[in-house]
Amino acid sequence: MDDRIIKTEYSEVMQKSFIDYAMSVIIARALPDVRDGLKPVQRRTLYDMHELGIRYDRPYRKSARIVGDTMGKYHPHGDSSIYEALVVMTQDFKKGLPLIDGHGNFGNVEGDGAAAMRYTEARLERVTQEAFLADLDKDVVDFVPNFDETEKEPSVLPAKFPNLLVNGSEGIAVGMATSIPPHNLGEVIDAVKAYMKDENISTEGLMRYIKGPDFPTGGVVINKDELAEIYKSGTGKIKLRGKVDIEKGKAGKTNVVVSEIPYTMIGANIAKFLSDVASLAESKKTQDIVDIMNQSSKEGIRIVIELKKDADVDNFINMLYKKTRLEDTFGVNMLAISNGKPETMGLKQIIKCNVDFQFEVATRKYTTMLEKELEKKEIQEGLIRACNVIDLIIEVLRGSRDRAMAKACLVEGKTAGIKFKYKESRLMASQLSFTEKQANAILDMRLYKLIGLELESLIGEHEETLANIYRYEDILGRKDSMAQVIMNELDAIKRDYQRERRTVVENRAQAVYEEKKAEEMEVVFLMDRFGYARTIDMAAYERNREAADAENRYVFLCKNTGRICIFTNTGQLHTVKVMDLPFGKFRDKGVPIDNVSNFNSEKESMVLVTSQTSLNLYRVLFATSQSMLKIVDGGEFDVAKRTVAATKLQQEDQVVSVEILTEQKQIVMQTAEGYFLKFSIDEIPEKKKSAVGVRGMKLGPKDRVENVYYIQSGSETVAQYGEKQIELSRLKAGKRDTKGTKVRV
Repeated sequence: MDDRIIKTEYSEVMQKSFIDYAMSVIIARALPDVRDGLKPVQRRTLYDMHELGIRYDRPYRKSARIVGDTMGKYHPHGDSSIYEALVVMTQDFKKGLPLIDGHGNFGNVEGDGAAAMRYTEARLERVTQEAFLADLDKDVVDFVPNFDETEKEPSVLPAKFPNLLVNGSEGIAVGMATSIPPHNLGEVIDAVKAYMKDENISTEGLMRYIKGPDFPTGGVVINKDELAEIYKSGTGKIKLRGKVDIEKGKAGKTNVVVSEIPYTMIGANIAKFLSDVASLAESKKTQDIVDIMNQSSKEGIRIVIELKKDADVDNFINMLYKKTRLEDTFGVNMLAISNGKPETMGLKQIIKCNVDFQFEVATRKYTTMLEKELEKKEIQEGLIRACNVIDLIIEVLRGSRDRAMAKACLVEGKTAGIKFKYKESRLMASQLSFTEKQANAILDMRLYKLIGLELESLIGEHEETLANIYRYEDILGRKDSMAQVIMNELDAIKRDYQRERRTVVENRAQAVYEEKKAEEMEVVFLMDRFGYARTIDMAAYERNREAADAENRYVFLCKNTGRICIFTNTGQLHTVKVMDLPFGKFRDKGVPIDNVSNFNSEKESMVLVTSQTSLNLYRVLFATSQSMLKIVDGGEFDVAKRTVAATKLQQEDQVVSVEILTEQKQIVMQTAEGYFLKFSIDEIPEKKKSAVGVRGMKLGPKDRVENVYYIQSGSETVAQYGEKQIELSRLKAGKRDTKGTKVRV
């Protein structure tokens, strides 16, 4: 037993296991092969459809049938990954050249998902059949065992053009990711032909044919001058904009129409764009928007933004570029599997790998075809010779006891045991010397082949075979001939499947947006007990003062250009721009304060909500449950960050009170066990916000400060403790850091 136990370092086992896992994901799951531009799941799905006979000229089959067969035979990684790959290969808004013809709901550009695979149907596209799967029977690629070694699958499909460029690819592996934009088929084929004619061509030379990415959604690439460096290195950032048109609207208004979107906006980002545009209006960053309409349909994208008559249209469009994803960045990282390992490649390197692959495929294809033609030639020559001595062969066949005796005579001239009608026939038979294949063909030949027309047809086939042999030998013997064959196939693909470029590639200046400064004014901040906040103007507040004060937890004046400060029991200060809050009528509903700040109502509670302007004018007193006190200058909280620490807390401590000091003279601290301590606020020192503070009163082992009250000169303050009301002004004044007076209920 001990002989079978391998002792090793645990860290080494983990390291090796992780590397094996990472390489498995990189090579066999997430990254495409540079030769056919397909990930393993895509390749297996297409091959399975080919094997099932779901061709472009045959009826559709249920997607569930395809997915199940693929999973059972080739890809045992779950049906969802297979179906998602199948769906993407049907979507013409994601792929420059869809490889699967889908029938049913396969999703749309606005992010709606495909129907379940039991409802949809699919079949191969014609281009897939002709350019990816046509020559698999000619030994053009290696076949490898599947996961359980019960089937064979191709290690790569013999793609006839750089599919990696035409359809692009996106994938996340372990420690690396690929992001390759799609390109125009016709341009890519022209670039491949240019490389085949001059292998020393530069990246700039190739870019005379490939202008840049060609996204199915159109749009505009605005950094043309940076593309050369991106295509050389294989990495970089492509800046994209949607296509915007200006139309005349009703009553002299102007409509800004988005007719093409950046490729990165496919899916839920269209809804996000509409939401962002609406937010610009709600937050008063622009007051030019009258209405937003999404009129997109199967015919294409059409988002209409109706503007006011006097709107600055150019400035508004620049604002869309700046504030929304109408201008976005596509990160390029042209990473693919080359020679069994991941490699980041430039444009020329990808084309070179594909051209080398084309020559390899063509060599294997025409070697296989030449062997078949040579075999046909051998048989045809044997049949022609046999027809010339057909009487002798018939005599051999009639005189032989079995097939083996007749075959021995045809191949080796052995006549022993064969009965001949004439003595001369034996002599002639002994001189026969057909090959094994010729002899088998003669023995299998039917009598109707002896008809004159059949013989002429045989001679014609032989001449055609000789012509094919000459052609194949020329293709295999001369690189120029093979290159011409490959280019002819590329021309045929381009002729049948090319389309017009959709994406415009040019240099455009950076969008300059001049944000109109809001006119500063005083507004009233309202927050109800549920945490919904909003602002209204002074006049609306004055008309509804009684209802506003009764219905809201916080009501105070602030500047519309200022910030709201939220102090929490955890010692945090969250700030909110007043501009981020909805401004409107008194009965309008506000927004949850959680939505416009970092405040989390599930983890913390509010202690004070006030305006930053008020803080700047006064000092702030902090009191905690462990009786720590300090006064901080309010100017320390004039911060631009959304969240900062307002005070330092000891372990298991929390803020009980935050008070802006104006005319308060005394503080009263009340504990959970009923101790009250009143003393002068002047006894509390002023410290920095990062300090813990000083002790306000002595607490019992399990006691804590529960409430803090403040007394102004000449005012009566009453506290409720249990069922007893306590007039705080009548409490005996004490000193800070004493125990205080016990109140009996």
